[in-house]
Amino acid sequence: MTRLPHCDTLRLDLHGSTLFITLNRPEVRNAMSLRMVAELSTVFTLIETDPAVRAVVLRGAGGHFCAGGDLHDMAEARGRPQEGGQPDPFHTLNRAFGRLLQQVNAAANIVVTVLEGTVMGGGLGLVCVSDVALAGVQTRFALPETSLGVIPAQIAPFVVQRIGLTQARRLALLGITVDAHEARALGLVHQVAEGDAELDTQLQQVLARVRRCAPDATARTKALLHRVGQEPMADLLDDAAALFAQAMRGPEGAEGTLAFIQKRPPGWAENDH
Repeated sequence: MTRLPHCDTLRLDLHGSTLFITLNRPEVRNAMSLRMVAELSTVFTLIETDPAVRAVVLRGAGGHFCAGGDLHDMAEARGRPQEGGQPDPFHTLNRAFGRLLQQVNAAANIVVTVLEGTVMGGGLGLVCVSDVALAGVQTRFALPETSLGVIPAQIAPFVVQRIGLTQARRLALLGITVDAHEARALGLVHQVAEGDAELDTQLQQVLARVRRCAPDATARTKALLHRVGQEPMADLLDDAAALFAQAMRGPEGAEGTLAFIQKRPPGWAENDH
């Protein structure tokens, strides 16, 4: 396992093959600062090639997931002059978060978001790049940028991918807040829990399912899903057939098939606790 870094804005806890990342700025409802963006990017870079980390659980400290961008960073960017030939500080700040969303979206690990309290702006962006999203019943979701006179520049494309253009228009253009049950109906989240105990049970069930699936097959499947709509279907299916043949002849395919015949858990499930 890669040595985890010290972080000022995150709490990192590794349990078995699951890395729990807690956004740890509860005094500002875990608002996304540039330091937090940089630390999250560093962690995802470190674990990208580490087969020991199969799942990443993102949640927030203090009863909230994330209240969006950090206003202190924005105030500092406003106070810095845009020097000739240099990028606008607001551009730099905004694009850094977009790169993080791209990184989390493409991560080979299974990314699970556990949502409570406030999920706004950039927090909602993280939800949209997670593989599984679980929400407490009191959670509230919003894209408030247009009501503040700005735009959800890096977030909007991922919202469209998550819930479709029609619903994204309503959320982004009106800046409305939706509750957990509506978020589930929209496809933002997958499950809603009525209380803390149920939320924890749902999370443990998801992680148990992750352990039952072969690590390499899962990563390759995730990458394949991301390619849908990005290239001609015939080419994609041709390549998918080649990937399937490789998987069938590879060690995971052999072990999975044998385990099924022998009516036992495959090795990756037996050895991963």
